[in-house]
Amino acid sequence: MSERHSTWVDNPRGPMHTGSGDIYFTVGTHLQDTDRSAFRRVADDQLTWLRRVLVDPIGMGEARRTLSDTGTVILAGTPGSGRTSAARILLREHHQDTGVFHELLPDEEDELPLRDPDLVGAGDRLLLDLSATHADRWTAARVDLSTLRKAVHDQHAHLVVVMPHGSALDSDLQQYRVEIRRPPALQVFQRHLRVHGVPHEQYLAVDQTVDIPDDEWPMREIAAFADLVRRAREAAPAGHGFRQWCATARKARDDRRQEIATVVTGLREGPQRALLITVAMLHGAHADVVHQAAQLLLSTLRHPPDEIPLLQRKDLAERLREISAGTGPDGHVRFTELDYDAAIRAHFWDHMPELRQHLGTWAAGSVDLNDPHVTREVRDGLVARLAAQYLRTGRGEGLASLAEDWSATTTSRARLEAAVHALTCGLNDPAHGRSFRQRIYQWCANKHLKGEFAQVLVRVCADVIASSHPDQALLRLYHLARRERGTTRALQEVCELVATSSRLRRRLLDRLARSALSPAELRIFLPACDPVALIAPYDNSSALVEENGVQTCVTTCWRAVLDELPHAEWRPYAERWLHTATDAGHRGDLLLGLLVDAADQCEGKRGTTFATLYASARAAERTAPGEAVRAAATTERLLQRISAAQGLALHDTPPPTASPRGTTP
Repeated sequence: MSERHSTWVDNPRGPMHTGSGDIYFTVGTHLQDTDRSAFRRVADDQLTWLRRVLVDPIGMGEARRTLSDTGTVILAGTPGSGRTSAARILLREHHQDTGVFHELLPDEEDELPLRDPDLVGAGDRLLLDLSATHADRWTAARVDLSTLRKAVHDQHAHLVVVMPHGSALDSDLQQYRVEIRRPPALQVFQRHLRVHGVPHEQYLAVDQTVDIPDDEWPMREIAAFADLVRRAREAAPAGHGFRQWCATARKARDDRRQEIATVVTGLREGPQRALLITVAMLHGAHADVVHQAAQLLLSTLRHPPDEIPLLQRKDLAERLREISAGTGPDGHVRFTELDYDAAIRAHFWDHMPELRQHLGTWAAGSVDLNDPHVTREVRDGLVARLAAQYLRTGRGEGLASLAEDWSATTTSRARLEAAVHALTCGLNDPAHGRSFRQRIYQWCANKHLKGEFAQVLVRVCADVIASSHPDQALLRLYHLARRERGTTRALQEVCELVATSSRLRRRLLDRLARSALSPAELRIFLPACDPVALIAPYDNSSALVEENGVQTCVTTCWRAVLDELPHAEWRPYAERWLHTATDAGHRGDLLLGLLVDAADQCEGKRGTTFATLYASARAAERTAPGEAVRAAATTERLLQRISAAQGLALHDTPPPTASPRGTTP
């Protein structure tokens, strides 16, 4: 993706809010809703691709049957057998109209324990991947697996567990265990080649002289090698065939550190090295972009300007030949050798560490270049390559700081997209995902957010974290929503997220009821506690409004709303409750009862609150979508409940009116 500002931030801690009040931020408009499909499609595209290339491992059929029959399957197998890919595909195949996908992370601080029944919602698809966990964590998880499985059964959900290789499993869970064994390497390799579009006559006639993956290769390495073969084919001259493509791919996998060091030593001039780095970072970009970005890198590094007259300088074609690169018929620049760009990037990152902070500044400027060839794909590629170097060398903190810096001041849409993409790379990295989620939590909950960084976090939480960790996304968006001012983007995302799952809405209501119920939190409650969603059946025809815990939370929050917020602010929401209650039967009565119970708890202003609530019902009759007589009947039902709360019979009491100190609406 992409974006702008060039100050290097090496320490992500920054000023923290330590007082008792809220810190408010204003979100700009550079990241529009039209960006969302681009951000959200990543996880779906990855899963779709995985389904296309997956060769069912041995045991996949049994795993499907076990999951379908019992709702639970526990996958065992050796590392590299495709266990985790199989787990995700199994859950994808059980997608339902209700529920969400949720990867369980029992060791993270803001996750519910596995034994908590609130962890599982109706129709949820749950993945518990413990394939790489240590023995103590697996032992702790085993204790709660039976409880978790029961909750999954009760909620008509589906659970796939990937257990550590060689670990023990309790006897009562053995019936759910399925051994996954790797498919033949050749089949996996050929499937990838077929999906990549390599003609089948090329790879089906393979003989023993062709160097291809064997059964010792892990699945991910076979996939990576097949992609190298694809790229070797695309770059190969006419007349080359499958054998040459595989040989080129093999060479690209070799350790080329010494070779690259020798090449760089021979390129002593600053402009040569700037062009070498630029081509490596923008590999495949148009020549115009490469030229501009190389000049920008020299400027960023404050390299002295070239004093040679323009017409006496080397042209771009000559300069590219000096670094073993060239321009193709499409005008795009590539190195002549496969994966040469990756080796160049690693060399400069590892052996010229003082260059690293300047690359962040340069990347921000490059994504902002005013050129029609600077497309989203080009910007995404640049950010991903830079992020890969941070993550490869264990510098996730630096990448996070860079993303924050890119969006911390008034900036462009391209830089905001770059910040989103950088954080996405960190979140999707197996070794750094957890630390990025924790850092994002601290940003959302505690840190003073500068510039446009808030909207970057909203986008990352809603479109990246929510795709696999919706509970964590909800908590982070909740903190962003209670701190925002001048915008409702985080609040909108909270409402959209809880609309996907009754369980998530229940969790939000519980969080709000246990909060300080500040005006900011009440302004989350009002739109998020939608009455239509409360009365909608979600499992076995039950509804949230019928749950005692939900009723308690809703009453607590509505009491605070009636007590603290101006009538003009909460009246539209009360009217929606009244309109919803009109044709909702006994669940409509429950909605009315919750409003009255909340008003009844407004100590010191109980009578005034009843009067205001009744006046709101009368006003709601004029805006009711149905017949006026039905709306009037709803007002009558509300009045009956108010009278009962006051201990009066309906025929003995007039409609409530405000006390002398109060005001009627």
